[in-house]
Amino acid sequence: MTLYAFPEGFRWGTATASYQIEGAVAEDGRTPSIWDIFSHTPGKVAGGDTGDVAADHYHRYREDVALMADLGLTGYRLSASWSRVMPNGHGPVNPLGVDFYSRLVDELLAHGIEPLITLYHWDLPAELQDDGGWTNRATAERFAEYTAALTRALGDRVTSWVTVNEPWCAAFLGYGSGVHAPGITDEAASLSAAHHLNLAHGLAAQAIRAEVGPAATVGIALNLNAVRPRTQSPADLDAARRIDAVSNRIFLDPLFVGAYPLDLLADTEQVTDWSFVQAGDLDSVKGSLDVLGINYYKPAVVAGYDGDGPREDFDGHGSGVGTPWPACSGVQFPRVAGPYTSMGWDVDATGLAELVGRVHRDYPPIPILVTENGAAYDDVVDQDGSVHDPERQEYLCGHLVALHGAIAAGVDVRGYYLWSLLDNFEWSYGYAKTFGIVHVDFSTQKRTLKDSAVWYRGVVAANGPDTEDATAP
Repeated sequence: MTLYAFPEGFRWGTATASYQIEGAVAEDGRTPSIWDIFSHTPGKVAGGDTGDVAADHYHRYREDVALMADLGLTGYRLSASWSRVMPNGHGPVNPLGVDFYSRLVDELLAHGIEPLITLYHWDLPAELQDDGGWTNRATAERFAEYTAALTRALGDRVTSWVTVNEPWCAAFLGYGSGVHAPGITDEAASLSAAHHLNLAHGLAAQAIRAEVGPAATVGIALNLNAVRPRTQSPADLDAARRIDAVSNRIFLDPLFVGAYPLDLLADTEQVTDWSFVQAGDLDSVKGSLDVLGINYYKPAVVAGYDGDGPREDFDGHGSGVGTPWPACSGVQFPRVAGPYTSMGWDVDATGLAELVGRVHRDYPPIPILVTENGAAYDDVVDQDGSVHDPERQEYLCGHLVALHGAIAAGVDVRGYYLWSLLDNFEWSYGYAKTFGIVHVDFSTQKRTLKDSAVWYRGVVAANGPDTEDATAP
């Protein structure tokens, strides 16, 4: 057996998102978000599922924190519901909403678990969408106000913050392909939304530092793509360049360079003139990070498409496959050899090492957190109530080995947040896809550790602060 010991102080955690687990959508002053509206629109979510109850975490958070403690976790990445904290998206703060997150933070700290709070995980208050949502730059200003309010309330206990989760999905799945809330299909709108999400991050970073002070750690969670051309042909290489620009560099370059890539602007000139970018917008974005969060599930294999014959597309997280991306009419996404998860995503752990290595190589030094990584499989509950999920365990193990290799090569990775703690509402897939290492029976809300959770507990224990001779699984 080969031992893969991680650095001392490495953060071991899990991750969740508010709309996916909390439920209680109309309790204690919370108002609808775009996902409440979207999920209640017929035909938008598989099975007609909604997040109305989800995993009922709002009422069961103490039980869920106890599960985290049982697993030995040292970190937990959660997201706050904007419309629970600030029901109109702006204006007065809802004290009951803030109180929920305050109690959750206290419960985590009492169990020695450091909270990492994501301020936006796609659940935009519906009232703000009525005014244009992320196509309206005022939404970025409202986001900074909400950020200031929540960090003011919790900043005495919480120092680690993520501003926006996967702005690519919020922009391009929400406003480009329409498969996510708010369900808009407009290429120009998706690019405008992407810029205003970048701006929102920059303004929120300023607000966090103003409220929390020098102890603040500011991050963002990007679902970067390990983009790979199918061949080394000029058409395939150009397809890879295009996808890298519109999925990776559209966010990385503003953060580290303070400008959008010139090839991205050229690729999209038929879609928009980028007049929504105002002077000084990226000043608050450049250099705003203390840590970069990377979410990874699969690589993206791309090829050129000349319009002749059927176009190869398949749906996939982070690759935008099958969606009307700006500047991607000459790109197709061929299906590659398996194995696959139940999402139809290919399993390839080398992409994770490739991504963190690319950031380490191409951009100024920045600590990295893997803020999401995990897999959905068709779990079966045995008669004795146990859930055996060897494929998920193998997936996680392979990705941790790959990550260990990157760290050994000099990449500064500080933590790993497994997606996800609980089975939950998986966006447009409803409850049909399960990523959790804890099984949730949604009819009874009973929680059951899957075999992968027991395995992960062993990994955490073997790399804990009191470990002398690590024997990690």
